[in-house]
Amino acid sequence: MLDSREYICTKFFNKKNHLVNNFIKPALSLLEFSSIATGIIVTDEMIKKAEIEVLESTAVCPGKYLVLIVGEEGPVEESFKKGKEISEGWIVDELFIPNIHRQVIPAISATTEIKELKSIGIIETFSVASTIVSADQAVKNSDIKLIEIRLAKGIGGKAYYTFTGELEEVEAGIVAGSKYPESVGFLVNKIIIPNPDKTTYEFIL
Repeated sequence: MLDSREYICTKFFNKKNHLVNNFIKPALSLLEFSSIATGIIVTDEMIKKAEIEVLESTAVCPGKYLVLIVGEEGPVEESFKKGKEISEGWIVDELFIPNIHRQVIPAISATTEIKELKSIGIIETFSVASTIVSADQAVKNSDIKLIEIRLAKGIGGKAYYTFTGELEEVEAGIVAGSKYPESVGFLVNKIIIPNPDKTTYEFIL
């Protein structure tokens, strides 16, 4: 846990009632492994290396292991490098974003407060890393509100995210968010629901 005397952050509870820190200028890194055992020991070493928050450390489909950490840029980069150093040969995907948008972390933790749902955008990809990059780019380039980012659990290793806003902003988010996964061949689908039925909101949230 980061010292609150050193970092200004807003704390909120996620679904498991653990505290997650929403940093003012957060960085995020991800390592995905083909070995579950390797993922667990790497998580331990990354925690020991620097002051970071573990957002996810869990087995995902199909039989892989995902480690996702957040914090200030320096510590996150240190832990990311340490994780790569000790897990050579087991890494199947990696990601480091030094200035992740502040909406991404609560969207991954499913703790976003949505006061009003308007038009809905959905982007689905073949990988966790490409989904996070996509969501970060979408929210940085349009006036949207991320609803949730779903990462690989129970969906065959794929990932997707949902967001809401005025129709023209959702359209802009779809354009910005689809560029990266499309460029690397990881885009599965992109959908806009201009005027969702009220019942649709129930399962989106």
